[in-house]
Amino acid sequence: MAASNPIVLHVIPKSSRNEITGWLKDADGQPVLKVKITAPPEDGKANKALLKFLAGEWDVPVAALELSSGAASRHKRLNVKSEALLLQLAKQRESQQSD
Repeated sequence: MAASNPIVLHVIPKSSRNEITGWLKDADGQPVLKVKITAPPEDGKANKALLKFLAGEWDVPVAALELSSGAASRHKRLNVKSEALLLQLAKQRESQQSD
């Protein structure tokens, strides 16, 4: 499930703080998780900080998260190797979109 159903992220580097701002919809109506990261987008610093931050927020090891695309872009695809986390994120997305 994780490899075939990646989470789409919109990452804003060089932000004032690390935070998950919530679920949005892209132009095609697909869910996108917006995340702010303090690290600059140079030499992979923002990507490393993103994975470390998300792992901490979601209480999973960094190894359970993998960027499958978008290493040099603000738009990224994140594979999650934890079925429990995928279910939790799906519930969060559904509850936020129904508000």
